Amino acid sequence: MFDFLIEGFGVALTPLNLGLAFLGALLGTLFGALPGIGPINGIAILMPLAYTLGLPAESALILLAGIYTGAEYGGRMSSILLNVPGDAGAVMTTLDGHPLAKQGLAGPALGLSAVSSFVGATIAILGLTLFAPLLARFAVMFGPAEFFALMVFAFSSMAVMMGKDPIKTAIGAVLGVLIATVGVDSSTGVMRYTFGMPELYDGIDFVVMIIGLFAISEILLMLEHANRDDVDNEMPPLGRVFVSIKEVMFCKGAMLRSAVIGFIIGVLPGTGASVAGAVSYTTEKRLSDKDGTFGHGDMRGLAAPEAANNAAAAGSFVPMLTLGIPGSGTTAVLLGALMLYNITPGPMMFSERPEVAGGLIASLYIGNIVLLALNLPLAGFFARVLTIPRWVLVPAIAVLSFVGVYQLHSDLTAIFLMLIIGVFGYLLRKLGFSLAPVILGYVLGGLMEENLRRALAISGGDTGILWQSGISLSLWIAAAALLILPWLVTRLLTRRQASGV
Repeated sequence: MFDFLIEGFGVALTPLNLGLAFLGALLGTLFGALPGIGPINGIAILMPLAYTLGLPAESALILLAGIYTGAEYGGRMSSILLNVPGDAGAVMTTLDGHPLAKQGLAGPALGLSAVSSFVGATIAILGLTLFAPLLARFAVMFGPAEFFALMVFAFSSMAVMMGKDPIKTAIGAVLGVLIATVGVDSSTGVMRYTFGMPELYDGIDFVVMIIGLFAISEILLMLEHANRDDVDNEMPPLGRVFVSIKEVMFCKGAMLRSAVIGFIIGVLPGTGASVAGAVSYTTEKRLSDKDGTFGHGDMRGLAAPEAANNAAAAGSFVPMLTLGIPGSGTTAVLLGALMLYNITPGPMMFSERPEVAGGLIASLYIGNIVLLALNLPLAGFFARVLTIPRWVLVPAIAVLSFVGVYQLHSDLTAIFLMLIIGVFGYLLRKLGFSLAPVILGYVLGGLMEENLRRALAISGGDTGILWQSGISLSLWIAAAALLILPWLVTRLLTRRQASGV
């Protein structure tokens, strides 16, 4: 593992990759600071540009991963200053972050959140370094049946843990799988959902899907709210930004506990930073809120979700790199970026493309240090980004989206398809659906079908192969437990409440 990491630093410390790590961290912080943009939109907009510029796979991944981790840092800005989460992972930050800002502690709150993010990400990157190569060696034993069972487990954990409504989450994932089946079936040559349109014979391109689903739908939402004053843009004064040693030591237990919780949740397929932030905040409140100060400006209530959501972001790389299963919606986009370079993430990538896997892990160490160095002294600069008016922001996102898709395809059909998908994504969001399950279903759908067919081909059509091995059977049991246990717990609580009444 040590030799593997040394090789990774050899890749990450080249001038090009160092510059891309810095650029990704800077752009990611800016994307995260703007409410509603977040890491997925940032990556979706810049991914086609990185590809058309001819960057090597490891360099493109370092840039996009820097945007991801930077956005987790930047999401705290609007949460603390405006009480508006920059992304889903920063929702819990508002509970104590904004009350601290109202008390005149906006600067220390920003400083503490940066330190907490650094601690959480560092612990998670260490976990990634230790466990990813080991898990990759174990995953080499996986066959098609085991991978199919693993994807069923991923969908089960996604339905239970992602979003407030499991039914809508499941529907979103199914929609994603259906979209993944569009095109000519590679095994039988049958046209599926093409409606006689030659442009759909190759399926819906990943870049078109991502930019339409996230960027275009976000533009439509921004236009809808353009004339509303939902947010009070009057920010409190920052004052001192550097947090004191005493304040950091007061929160050290919350940071360390939440970092471990965030890493574990991040490793679970389909969960992400929002789940990690909620679980860590709830846990820390039960352990530390003796005086009822959480929710009224307790620094531990700020440190816990910030450490957890950054740890979850780094932890989500573990299943992506070792199993080819995205740990979050953003890593699903990164998984698609690797597929643009004809790289299949999974256990063999550590031996076949060590410069990609090692360079990415090493760049996370470098990017984390860069993010701390940027976010402490430049908090005032990033805070000013929140004052950018929508009439500037919306056209800028639109131009980048259209240019990115056209550069990649040089075809107006791709532009129209992107707009149709954007309207579809906008309608889903208006109906209360999360888009992350849709993209996870889209990414996993093709892989799931491919592994199912390979397993059935090996067994001559005998479905027993899907749960024949101990690994696949364990995954099926775990998937069933994830779906049944929440229902059982709810029934038990309902009965207790009824008997109490």
